[in-house]
Amino acid sequence: MESFLIFLFFIIALLLLLSTGLPVAVSMGIIGILGAVLFVSPRILSQFSSIAFTQSTSFVLLAAPLFILMSEILAASPIGDRLFRAGRFWMGQLPGSLAMGTILASTAFSAATGSSVVTSATIGRIAVGEMERNNYSKRLALGAVAAGGTLGILIPPSIPMIIYAVVTETSIGALFMAGIIPGLMLFALLCLNTLLLVKRKPELAPPLQERVPIKERLLSLTSVLPALLLGLLVLGSIYTGVATPSESAAIGAVGAFLIVGFMGYLRGKVQSILGNTLCTTAMFLFLVICGLFASFVLNRLGVPQGMANTLLSLDIPAWAIIIMINVLLILLGMFLDPMSILVVMVPIFFPTVMAMGYDPIWFGIMLTINVQIGAVTPPVGLNLFVMKSVLPSVDMKDVIVGALWFIMPLAMGLVLVILFPQIALFLPSLMR
Repeated sequence: MESFLIFLFFIIALLLLLSTGLPVAVSMGIIGILGAVLFVSPRILSQFSSIAFTQSTSFVLLAAPLFILMSEILAASPIGDRLFRAGRFWMGQLPGSLAMGTILASTAFSAATGSSVVTSATIGRIAVGEMERNNYSKRLALGAVAAGGTLGILIPPSIPMIIYAVVTETSIGALFMAGIIPGLMLFALLCLNTLLLVKRKPELAPPLQERVPIKERLLSLTSVLPALLLGLLVLGSIYTGVATPSESAAIGAVGAFLIVGFMGYLRGKVQSILGNTLCTTAMFLFLVICGLFASFVLNRLGVPQGMANTLLSLDIPAWAIIIMINVLLILLGMFLDPMSILVVMVPIFFPTVMAMGYDPIWFGIMLTINVQIGAVTPPVGLNLFVMKSVLPSVDMKDVIVGALWFIMPLAMGLVLVILFPQIALFLPSLMR
């Protein structure tokens, strides 16, 4: 029980610091340093420098800045626009076709960039205006973009999965493969949800009058083929064992540079691309390192081990513990951004889940879907603020209500992955 009290104190302290306006990384760093000095020993502060150096120079973590670079290069091109156009053409005359085309474009763009923020921002700038011009409900348009953008968290390459792999020493390649089928399943569930919403309330999405010839549909595919081939190249090199995840990230970054450069869209943008990559990478590494400081102190206090022993000693089935973990993760997702949840919560719950005999790859996918839900859950859903920042004229209430319409299919996907672990484990099993 003492471990639970320490953990509760940690969460309360973190939320209090966040309420002052401090960034998450700084808040966790402060908690780690104060926790070490007050409850362990000031002498262990010397080990923080070792943690920072080891993690920032990790070959495994090298994949993150390279994937960030790849996403920034692709975001500087009109590939997102072309993906939306292709998605719109192929969804045709289906009810809510523009919204479903947006989700399809988000899925494809996620597979090429691995970033929820970049996906939501890039597709959002294009799709929301187009849907409004066709008299779509603003809330449906905003919700489709926000929910579709979360697929960037699950569909590989995925930055949050890299964090999970680093913290748990799990194979990044296996995690990437495990995210493919659940990601496509969530895409289907989001489209089905859109279809049901529009069937129930046709005024949300008036039917389109235009009919796109099959020739124009096929031509739309050729315009997005380079981005899709890039995604296949990155994942294929990992799946076949030709390259490690870090090497495949380098392949992706170089490939994106060549594709976008050949298309002529890099002129005058290289400096901003590199600047954005540098800022995002620095923020990412700072968050990981400060999170590991806090995790290190919690480990020295025996919190993960104590919580594991307490939960395992309870006279309840393992599935009940999994439900408890999921409920807590969803609640935390309402207040913390996706990467912060992974850095904070994985070291706490990973020992418990492993002691119960669950697969670390499956747990990683389950955790990632929880993080997805948190990205569109108010009051601190990351994708909600992304939508507001790229579309400052929209009302935040419309963004939140629209996103809430799409939480149910994400939750349904989480339940399916929990009930049927092979949804996540099938492709990784083929790699072994």
